[in-house]
Amino acid sequence: MSDAIKHECGIALIRLLKPLEYYKEKYGSAFYGVNKMYLMMEKQHNRGQDGAGFASIKLDTKPGERYISRVRSIAQQPIQDIFSQINERVNKEFSLHPEYQNNVALQKKHIPYIGELLLGHVRYGTFGKNSVESVHPFLRQNNWMHRNLIVAGNFNMTNVTELFNNLVEIGQHPKEKADTITVMEKIGHFLDDAVSKIYKDLKKEGYSKIECSPLIAERLKISKILKRAAKNWDGGYAMAGLLGHGDSFVLRDPAGIRPAYYYKDDEVVVVASERPVIQTVFNVPFEEVVELAPGNAIIIKKSGFTEIKQILEPLERKACSFERIYFSRGSDAEIYQERKELGRLLMPKVLEAIDNDTKNTVFSYIPNTAETSFFGMIDTVEEHLNHKKTEVILRGKRSLSAEKVEEILSERPRIEKIAIKDVKLRTFITEDSSRDDLVAHVYDITYGVIKPSDNLVIIDDSIVRGTTLKKSIIKMMDRLNPKKIIVVSSAPQIRYPDCYGIDMANLESLIAFRAALELLRDSGKYNLVDEVYQKCITQVGMKDKNVQNYVKEIYDSFSDDEISDKISELLSDEDVKAEVKIIFQPVKNLHKACPNNLGDWYFTGDYPTPGGNRVVNKAFINFYEGNKERAY
Repeated sequence: MSDAIKHECGIALIRLLKPLEYYKEKYGSAFYGVNKMYLMMEKQHNRGQDGAGFASIKLDTKPGERYISRVRSIAQQPIQDIFSQINERVNKEFSLHPEYQNNVALQKKHIPYIGELLLGHVRYGTFGKNSVESVHPFLRQNNWMHRNLIVAGNFNMTNVTELFNNLVEIGQHPKEKADTITVMEKIGHFLDDAVSKIYKDLKKEGYSKIECSPLIAERLKISKILKRAAKNWDGGYAMAGLLGHGDSFVLRDPAGIRPAYYYKDDEVVVVASERPVIQTVFNVPFEEVVELAPGNAIIIKKSGFTEIKQILEPLERKACSFERIYFSRGSDAEIYQERKELGRLLMPKVLEAIDNDTKNTVFSYIPNTAETSFFGMIDTVEEHLNHKKTEVILRGKRSLSAEKVEEILSERPRIEKIAIKDVKLRTFITEDSSRDDLVAHVYDITYGVIKPSDNLVIIDDSIVRGTTLKKSIIKMMDRLNPKKIIVVSSAPQIRYPDCYGIDMANLESLIAFRAALELLRDSGKYNLVDEVYQKCITQVGMKDKNVQNYVKEIYDSFSDDEISDKISELLSDEDVKAEVKIIFQPVKNLHKACPNNLGDWYFTGDYPTPGGNRVVNKAFINFYEGNKERAY
């Protein structure tokens, strides 16, 4: 993605089902779980670079022994920093106590981080300060083992204010109005309530206070707690939690917006945000890694008993399509094919834009996430050329010389590596004039492969703000003196803000929205902006289920092509000599390529939860009134 946007976090949960001695004997280390967690977090590094956190719980510890450990970091390489800290502590303990090295019982008793239950998190800070206090996992502490709660998630709630007020109404005093804290306190409230009720029942049954503790762990129904806690949540989430005594869970939102996958065998239960992470780290086949169904939770009791329980009634499945286009690792078997298909489906529009002149066209991509779609695009170019060659040869089969046939067959798509990102460059100057010059040099280009008669087709996975295209990429491409620059987006036009975990919180930064406003001005219809504002205002305070997305009206007067042409105009400065054309993927093709991930609200405005419509209208109100605050 040429426009960098912060996005979804990544979670990883590991529950070891055997005693730690088993892993020491079979794999050579009681730190088997910690090592696997390091790999899982690194394999999901693409999902978070602002911070990372790790927590572990030891099972069946004695009173007075530490059983919860946590470490978090916002260092430049946070995952490396976390596990360096863990490694230093382990080495220190081994140095001071050599007798620990071959004694797993002593390791578990005295060394932090080693445990049977582990939770990892990688974070992009889409909202709030990027301080270590904002990094998951979050910990809710209590002297009762059962009431200790550790939470980490890949999520964003649209109704944080409502959830916060609910907590206040039941007598709580949350320490801050953040969705992570609010969600944790919500779960914690019903956890406390459940523990208290079970304790009272056990006392009535004649058990002593000390006898109650293990029985509470057995009787605690995690599914019931989650049903009560998540009842009014509105958002996209994959929420992971650990309880101090050893129960754990991962809950997925009812529309399946945020992803979650799991794997279980007789040694381990694993949950992660991405399938190939589990496949690679645990060396298991594709079909053994299962997607957690929307509205369901995987619940792992302290005993190791694992079950899938429906917590919330599933909504229409609207799994995030941006996962498939950009966020997830392209090594997933399904995602790889989907991204290739996105490239293939774009080719008819590309061929039209170059008048089918593949001979005088160079194809490339903007590194690196668009590479797979580029392969799909080139496959289609080759199919087009093969069809063209066949027709020419069949038409002139009697008159063609061997040399002519060889010339026809030798035509291939012209593929070049045109744009190379210089990752060392940082735009450290904030003064606009100086900063723009630095931005323009973030990408290097390859000279000597483009002729003045050539078209240059370059594919990107998506175009959000268009800033890097306008200030850097298009200007750099123009230095190569092509006849035409065609920028192709494998994603449709991004018209609406996201409110489920991707950092697209306002409207005015979106190039498609700015293009629609310009078209309204050009056509003398800008008064529609005032009308939409008034309609949005009338819905402030309305119950979410009745709120409509009136921002759609901004786009209704124009075709996709008209908006694309205006975007082309906005992204091309007067000093750009080449003709510039921007081509976007049609939404219908996105659905064709990614049939099981139909979450497309950023393209269509069809939000999967009621809170989405409230957020988009609030974003429009903020734009109209000049407020720079977020809409959620």
